[in-house]
Formats: sequence, C-alpha cells, structure tokens
Amino acid sequence: MSSGHMQIGEVASRTELSLRTIRHYEETGLVVPSARSQGGFRLYTEADVARLMVIRRMKPLGFTLDEMRDLLEATDRLDRGAGELPADERERLLERVRAFERAARQRVAELRTKLARAEEFAQTLADRLTDATAP
Repeated sequence: MSSGHMQIGEVASRTELSLRTIRHYEETGLVVPSARSQGGFRLYTEADVARLMVIRRMKPLGFTLDEMRDLLEATDRLDRGAGELPADERERLLERVRAFERAARQRVAELRTKLARAEEFAQTLADRLTDATAP
C-alpha cells in the first residue's frame, strides 16, 4: 500500500463511521476512494477522511444527501479553482457555503432547544422519583 493511503477499516475507525456507511456514501457519490489496491481494496487519503468528516458533521443536523453533495461540490470547486475562478463564480460559490453555514447555525440552535427540553423532562422524572421514594 502506498504511503498516505488508508484502507476502509482505518478510515472507519478514524471517522467513527461504519464500513457500511462509508460504502453507502461511496455508492451515492459523496466520497470516492482515491485509489484501489492491486487486490481491489478501497484506499483513502487524508482528504477523503476530511470529506467524510464533513458528511459526518452534517448528518446530525438533518442535512440530506443532496444538500451534502451540494456543499461538497461548492467547496471542491472553491478548493480546485482557488485564484482561477471568475469573481462572480467565486462569490456565487461562497454564498452557497454561507447559506449552509447559516442553516447549520440555525439547526444547532434548534437542537440546543430540543436538548434543553429533554434535560428538563429527565429532571422532571428524577424529581418525581425522588418525591415518590421520600418517606
């Protein structure tokens, strides 16, 4: 195996994603292994791991596979075209990324609200149990 490449098991361990999930993301075109070994094993780079981490972070915020793909396409284009993109295209891509950043912040705020309600509920149950077991 060439230096800088990892097999899927190591990637799964590093990203805390299952092998099945990584393969699913490959099937949907979100992440494609950078290479294959002579034996046909998927080989990944640090860039592939970083891409999987973006996906992993988007998932709990409820982003769809299409939204993930849209963000990754925008960031890929910005990364590949750095300094070569026409100003209007660069600004359009940056606005797409900004829209995802705003959506992510909104979804995080919504999750915080849900978590606060869940914590209140758990505390209510704990208080009830304490009251019920008091002499």
